[in-house]
Amino acid sequence: MLKKIVAFTPLFGALTFPIIVPITISKFGVNYGILSALLISSLWFIAMLRTSEMPH
Repeated sequence: MLKKIVAFTPLFGALTFPIIVPITISKFGVNYGILSALLISSLWFIAMLRTSEMPH
């Protein structure tokens, strides 16, 4: 189960970031777009660190 999460995490961030940020900018403005980019990238980075696997 954990291996699927590890494999899905980079894909999830790479797909959601370019979709959500432009939509947020067009609907709510640049300030909220920047805020959403900051939040998404921070959560993505934390998820990548939490699910990373070190080689043995």
